[in-house]
Amino acid sequence: MSSIVSTPFATATGAQKKLGAPTKPEVRRVVPPEGDSSRRRVPRVKVVYVVLEAQYQSSVTAAVRELNADPRRAAEFEVVGYLVEELRDEETYKTFCADLADANVFIGSLIFVEELALKVKAAVEKERDRMDAVLVFPSMPEVMRLNKLGSFSMSQLGQSKSPFFQLFKRKKNSGGFAESMLKLVRTLPKVLKYLPSDKAQDARLYILSLQFWLGGSPDNLQNFLKMIAVSYVPALKGADIKYDDPVLFLDAGIWHPLAPTMYDDVKEYLNWYGTRRDANDKLKDPNAPVIGLVLQRSHIVTGDDGHYVAVIMELEAKGAKVIPIFAGGLDFSGPAQRYLVDPITGKPFVNAVVSLTGFALVGGPARQDHPKAIAALQKLDVPYIVALPLVFQTTEEWLNSTLGLHPIQVALQVALPELDGGMEPIVFAGRKSHALHKRVEQLCTRAIRWAELKRKTKEEKKLAITVFSFPPDKGNVGTAAYLNVFNSIYSVLQDLKKDGYNVEGLPDTAEALIEEVIHDKEAQFNSPNLNVAYRMNVREYQTLTPYASLLEENWGKPPGNLNSDGENLLVYGKQYGNVFIGVQPTFGYEGDPMRLLFSKSASPHHGFAAYYTFVEKIFQADAVLHFGTHGSLEFMPGKQVGMSDACYPDSLIGNIPNIYYYAANNPSEATVAKRRSYANTISYLTPPAENAGLYKGLKQLSELISSYQSLKDTGRGPQIVSSIISTAKQCNLDKDVPLPEEGVELPPNERDIVVGKVYAKIMEIESRLLPCGLHVIGEPPSAIEAVATLVNIAALDRPEEGIYSLPNILAQTVGRNIEDVYRGSDKGILADVELLRQITEASRGAITAFVERTTNSKGQVVDVTNKLSTMLGFGLSEPWAQYLSKTKFIRADRGKLRTLFGFLGECLKLVVADNELGSLKLALEGSYVEPGPGGDPIRNPKVLPTGKNIHALDPQAIPTTAAMKSAKIVVDRLLERQKADNGGKYPETIALVLWGTDNIKTYGESLAQVLWMIGVRPVADTFGRVNRVEPVSLEELGRPRIDVVVNCSGVFRDLFINQMNLLDRAVKMVAELDEPAEMNYVRKHAQEQAQELGVSVREAATRVFSNASGSYSSNVNLAVENASWTDEKQLQDMYLSRKSFAFDSDAPGAGMREKRKAFELALATADATFQNLDSSEISLTDVSHYFDSDPTKLLQGLRNDGRAPSSYIADTTTANAQVRTLSETVRLDARTKLLNPKWYEGMMKSGYEGVREIEKRLTNTVGWSATSGQVDNWVYEEANATFIEDEAMRKRLMDTNPNSFRKLVQTFLEASGRGYWETSEENLEKLRELYSEVEDKIEGIDRWLDIEMES
Repeated sequence: MSSIVSTPFATATGAQKKLGAPTKPEVRRVVPPEGDSSRRRVPRVKVVYVVLEAQYQSSVTAAVRELNADPRRAAEFEVVGYLVEELRDEETYKTFCADLADANVFIGSLIFVEELALKVKAAVEKERDRMDAVLVFPSMPEVMRLNKLGSFSMSQLGQSKSPFFQLFKRKKNSGGFAESMLKLVRTLPKVLKYLPSDKAQDARLYILSLQFWLGGSPDNLQNFLKMIAVSYVPALKGADIKYDDPVLFLDAGIWHPLAPTMYDDVKEYLNWYGTRRDANDKLKDPNAPVIGLVLQRSHIVTGDDGHYVAVIMELEAKGAKVIPIFAGGLDFSGPAQRYLVDPITGKPFVNAVVSLTGFALVGGPARQDHPKAIAALQKLDVPYIVALPLVFQTTEEWLNSTLGLHPIQVALQVALPELDGGMEPIVFAGRKSHALHKRVEQLCTRAIRWAELKRKTKEEKKLAITVFSFPPDKGNVGTAAYLNVFNSIYSVLQDLKKDGYNVEGLPDTAEALIEEVIHDKEAQFNSPNLNVAYRMNVREYQTLTPYASLLEENWGKPPGNLNSDGENLLVYGKQYGNVFIGVQPTFGYEGDPMRLLFSKSASPHHGFAAYYTFVEKIFQADAVLHFGTHGSLEFMPGKQVGMSDACYPDSLIGNIPNIYYYAANNPSEATVAKRRSYANTISYLTPPAENAGLYKGLKQLSELISSYQSLKDTGRGPQIVSSIISTAKQCNLDKDVPLPEEGVELPPNERDIVVGKVYAKIMEIESRLLPCGLHVIGEPPSAIEAVATLVNIAALDRPEEGIYSLPNILAQTVGRNIEDVYRGSDKGILADVELLRQITEASRGAITAFVERTTNSKGQVVDVTNKLSTMLGFGLSEPWAQYLSKTKFIRADRGKLRTLFGFLGECLKLVVADNELGSLKLALEGSYVEPGPGGDPIRNPKVLPTGKNIHALDPQAIPTTAAMKSAKIVVDRLLERQKADNGGKYPETIALVLWGTDNIKTYGESLAQVLWMIGVRPVADTFGRVNRVEPVSLEELGRPRIDVVVNCSGVFRDLFINQMNLLDRAVKMVAELDEPAEMNYVRKHAQEQAQELGVSVREAATRVFSNASGSYSSNVNLAVENASWTDEKQLQDMYLSRKSFAFDSDAPGAGMREKRKAFELALATADATFQNLDSSEISLTDVSHYFDSDPTKLLQGLRNDGRAPSSYIADTTTANAQVRTLSETVRLDARTKLLNPKWYEGMMKSGYEGVREIEKRLTNTVGWSATSGQVDNWVYEEANATFIEDEAMRKRLMDTNPNSFRKLVQTFLEASGRGYWETSEENLEKLRELYSEVEDKIEGIDRWLDIEMES
């Protein structure tokens, strides 16, 4: 029987291990001593092992040396070990195969990376029958099937009849496979011992092997090797080799390097802790913070625990008590509950928890159970930090890498713990468990600072609220996507004040708050208008900012000329009691065209560093709250993920807990903030969407079409059609719809076609969703404001949940398929356009009726659940049924409607819930904030309610099957459209963009589009993870493989580096297929480029590009926003120099390498550019990212024939996916946003911030003129008529935010000066006069303020 002991063979070993040089398997090779004539000749047993991490190295080496040194030995052992990641290197893989060729035994454990698992399988399979034993412990099924121990095998694993298959099935309440294995390990040997057959004995020895392996100590491993040798190596049959049963350690418990034993009872541990003689005075303080640590048992039992010891010692030296718990399986939720929570009071013993495993709380690298993990962490209710040791690279490789962490480790040990609500992925140890002392210090200090939030009183807590000013123009303080920043801050501060925080001197209104922070709304950087909260002299700055000297290379000696008065560095902001509201400085180089051309971004400037030094060291904030999406901190240079102490985000945030309000629809940039600036990101709602509606001439058109439908067969038909044609031309619809000449007589069927096309266009404009106004934190939408969102949620089929879309249900009622109606409407078939309008109207009406029934007289939603249960199932009294009974859709399927409205009722509850303020308060009190996905609430209502700790998704889960299906539709439409516009020819190359957020929201649709263009499909592994692709045959594809040039945004690169790896492998695979050039454009171009560059075809097929690691955007956006560019060539150079860094799947850990020539050659073959729009909140002119990534004009210059490429935009914001040209999309955007009274009046309601939003849309329109030349003149003319010629509007803009109005006027003049807008001299003269008038007004205010200040 196995004996249980509670202390492993050694404690505190390896605390002082040195940094490891790059490891090679040779360091894990142990050979019996040669040339000793006194040694007895005995059979030699060769063992080869492959593991995930290096913790077994010292144990195995010690075990084998001891066996070989035994004078009575009956066998000698040669052992060599490989880390699975090393097998990626071809030379190492060859050595591995050579080692297997004469090995007796193979051992594998925790092999979960598919491409490497397949390499192990291929190598071992060749030798399996010859080898004496093959033992594989928890790994992917493909590798587990290699097991062979006498008659015991797992060859049926993964087939339902196999007993082990049950282990792989996801179990509701267990940590999955590894947990089940452990239960087996504990019970099976006892049962199997008494079964007579050899089969049972072989199975028993397999389980004993697993016990020895999990025991991990040199003694256990010695006995393991003896047992396998004597039982299965033929030369040792009957030899006199005795072995002991496994010595078992606790499966789970509490371990401390100085404790005499492992503990299974937290009270016993705490008793020992309280009586320690070595404890310092701080540790004896009953109020000392207590940190729970989560450790991997294998590191403890193998004695590979130096990194754990270092963290424990550092925490204790800083005055924190520790409760270090471990578990042998991969489910830590039970032990966390058992050892970290007081069983009597139910309160946690700890103030914060730090996992040092790097794994998800439940399931480790295999299958995760996030809901179970979240439930356990909610009971603990403390901040949860997941730090990580390096697994796939050495310390040197990590330090030298611009990438930071290896892509596979990011997927397994950063992305997955985030789904549990884990924060702060700090690398604290190297591969061989040596502690990285500066990182350990950062980790421990930050953990204690989070724990302090749990212990300090509200009155004494200090909070630094940080707002942004971007671009740095006078009207821009308090910029954030979709957020009314100052109203939100005001609402947060009032709430905190009620709650007991010290917010002394808070003014009476949000407007007064703006005045005080920036004196007046004319926030001007280089003048004293912003309130100066602190002047920091140079000596103080240098003393308190250890990295200040590193900034001099980019910015010269401090104080420099940014955020400085020439002598001191200035910190702008205003303090109210214990709350400081500060303005984060900007990058500092946005106005300098030369700096914008640098391929890598500059360091932060002195003023930027001084701001964070002030917050941490002088104001001494307990937490910083970054307010809204987004600032510059998380985009400062440094590694992509896994910061070192030389990375600027890490240096700047220092030791301050970082809480960050982020828009719920932007999980990708939120994730960058989380990983690079250690933010606890809390989501806020984007403003409720409304339909764009119709106005002016468009409204008139709609009325004319209604008349036509009722009178078309009378004599008035032709006359109405000619009015429709002339009004459509006045509305500039002739660019979107082919209109006949006015006065031409049309036959009736052609009249219907013309009217149908115009009708389809204005319906498209009318139904487009747009967010109206700006959101205020703590003010959820009213129910009626939520109607448009619900209508759009209801417009999508959700087959996985058995929910049919409302348009689909209604179309079926009249015997139609909704897809056919969409197609007919797109073609302009009048009857289909009309039917679609009726369906849209009936959807809105039915949902409005439903929402009205769940609200009270004030328009607030009341108890949806009760209201729903009274509605569901009462036939005609159901409000939607009552509404539909008055329409042609009276026979709609009741059952399907009931299911749909049940779901919509749940969604309505989520839309109107208000957690944003509550979650902020939880974070400030040092509690756990529940995690949740970010994304588009219409596609994924699980994004709601907001106020969650926002995360992205498991990067290996995309693209999903559904995304692949949607992608095929879009790609086929894109290619059809390009053929139609291009004389029936396929495009040879498409240049396109991949965005982080879009791929999260759509589960990888645009990624899937690239795969379908080149003709490959993703292949998922046993766990549903996508790490492999296979080519689709040309027969199945039915067209040539289209070449691609993929420009990945910097955020996509950070989040989806694995998918870049997948794409690069896919493109290279396609380039190497033996296919004719006219059917494989990837191969055709790669062969031509290989010749020109003098490289292999594989290298020439480089198609996946982005910025250099730690840099973001092409800077074209910064140049346009700040008008700091001279000509278009300069913008194109920025794009080429910043975006020409390639990813190479043949060296995935190396990061991004500059390959400008390859980039230019690939772009020169492009016939079309392509981007995706995937959600209604963000369109082409809402943000500057889209034109920042647009190479349309650049391609024309690079192409040999100088022809302008076509430009397309796929729009999947509605169920009816569209592919439009770029110019069509820009027009649609202008009509629905910039020129639409509903939109700009909604913005004007937000006052100061609203004016800025209007100006931003015009600036972004100029950006499109600059990069693509696809903006029509009338867009500028109409905008000028709306905002400048209309005197009342002009006055409102000027009075509300004079600085943003000045920028608006300046942008009109710039559009004309750069040749993008042809207009009358009279208009230009008017603009020039306005400009000096607004200048005088601002100067006047400034002068008046200076006098006020002096007096």
